[in-house]
Amino acid sequence: MREQFSYPIPGVMMLLAILVSVISAVFYYVEAFRTGLSAKQWGLAGLLFGPLVFPLFSVKKQMALRKARGFDSAYLRA
Repeated sequence: MREQFSYPIPGVMMLLAILVSVISAVFYYVEAFRTGLSAKQWGLAGLLFGPLVFPLFSVKKQMALRKARGFDSAYLRA
């Protein structure tokens, strides 16, 4: 007979989603604190939306860097 495909246990998937969300919140909190952005706000966004916030965070971080250094200055990363 043919075996039926079994889906992963829903509890495991929920635990994985919560774990990814918490790890994202900690990551965004620390990175926002390092770059001078509002850490609580980014931590909460990471908790609610997880890794989907990364493009927005990258743009905001770049804008803060440009604002601090000036828009017509060059910044080279080593």
